[in-house]
Amino acid sequence: MDSLELRPLDITDAYMTYLFPFSFREKDRQKLMEQLEKHHFTFFTLGKQELQDKYYGDNIRIVHEELDQFFLPFIEDKLFPAKTDNRGFLRYSKVIEESFIYEVNDNKTIIIINSVDIILCPFGIGIITIRAAMDQDQETLTNILDHIAHFRVLEPKLAFDKGSKIHHKNKVFQTTNKLVFDYICQPLKPFIIHDEKLAGYYGSLPYFEDERMHSSVFLIANDKSEISEDQLFRLAHLDGKDINGNEFISSSNSDYVKRYVHERIHDRWAPHTYTITSEHTQATLSVKKKEQLEQKISQFMSVNYYNLMLHYYYKIMLLKVSFEHSEVSWAKDKKYVEELIELISKFDSRYYFEEVSTRTEGKEITQKLREVFRLQNLFNEVKQTLDDLYRAQDNQSDKRHNSLLFMLTIFTVVSGIYGMNLVIEDWKGKTDWAKVPGYSFFEWIALITSLSGIGLAVALIGYTGGKRIYDRYRKWKRDRF
Repeated sequence: MDSLELRPLDITDAYMTYLFPFSFREKDRQKLMEQLEKHHFTFFTLGKQELQDKYYGDNIRIVHEELDQFFLPFIEDKLFPAKTDNRGFLRYSKVIEESFIYEVNDNKTIIIINSVDIILCPFGIGIITIRAAMDQDQETLTNILDHIAHFRVLEPKLAFDKGSKIHHKNKVFQTTNKLVFDYICQPLKPFIIHDEKLAGYYGSLPYFEDERMHSSVFLIANDKSEISEDQLFRLAHLDGKDINGNEFISSSNSDYVKRYVHERIHDRWAPHTYTITSEHTQATLSVKKKEQLEQKISQFMSVNYYNLMLHYYYKIMLLKVSFEHSEVSWAKDKKYVEELIELISKFDSRYYFEEVSTRTEGKEITQKLREVFRLQNLFNEVKQTLDDLYRAQDNQSDKRHNSLLFMLTIFTVVSGIYGMNLVIEDWKGKTDWAKVPGYSFFEWIALITSLSGIGLAVALIGYTGGKRIYDRYRKWKRDRF
């Protein structure tokens, strides 16, 4: 087994995109859109040609026609809706173009945050996207990875994640969370759901407890350099520095590193450009000159970004459904079980597709994303969940029908014995209740059967009406809180 050697690499340009999911109430969607527009967020559509070079940094221009042609028509219609009232992914973007100094492990990285997206996805899920770029002539791969690994942590909880600061003008942000929600995405903060306990299929995202953003990076190294497997492995794991500030790689086994890289690498443009995909990041590393990479950088900001965002959304939704299935109280949440069935069915039929791109390279990247995010396994679990929910609903429905049928059968049998005539002569006209104690055995049966039947009818009507009112109250309370 070969020993691992960490090869140094100088980075001349770095473009970083961070994605973070959140949950919001569907009933507040219109109000949220109004707030975003009030705070100078612009609704993104492919028809607005003036937006092609607005959000991505100096001399970077994306081509809307390429976005239009990259995705299959049934996906394109949902990713790029022409109006805000259309069903799909509503993207609101805002130019930031401000410089920040990120300090961690005695190293300061100067970055420019070019823009931020807030994408309102179907079913109350949203995604924040932050686009940043390195604003210095050169930096080591180790320091860049250390910066990305720490910046993506919104709320540091582990000792390794703590100790960073973000300097901006005369302000100091102690966490990325403060920067995002108290500065660049401030209008979003009141709309995010933070409830620990889910209500129905709306709620927070408890399966993202570490609160780390998913990152996508495009790094350009010195054109005289060579790309090695240890560098690609460190990129995939964002291995910068350890807790003592020393350069590190999270493996001591060179064979493992080779296998890992081989399984996750996209090497169509080797040996000068590689893309590697992991659970934490999708990273492209190139040793070509920046002037030769204009199209690649444009694609990184456009088609690759949307491809990643869409599959990231798939992962979130599949995890969300699996989690909420485990939280359902079968005895009490019959209505929510129905909502969960409806949610799964709509997501499957309207938004979840294995094929999303028309291009060969797009299909190759899509396959890597699906494998790394384990989408097929998660989808199989969700399909099993749907089968379980249908089966449980059928069983409960059968039990209710059997109980009702049993009661109705009793009344039918008794009524049949009496020839469908349960009327006693004393009940005609004004009923003399004083005669009831003197009833015969069969008259007592008739009396009890009649009163029980009337009571059962009233109870059924009251239960049905009360259930509808209670369901509406629960929905109102769920959406309100």
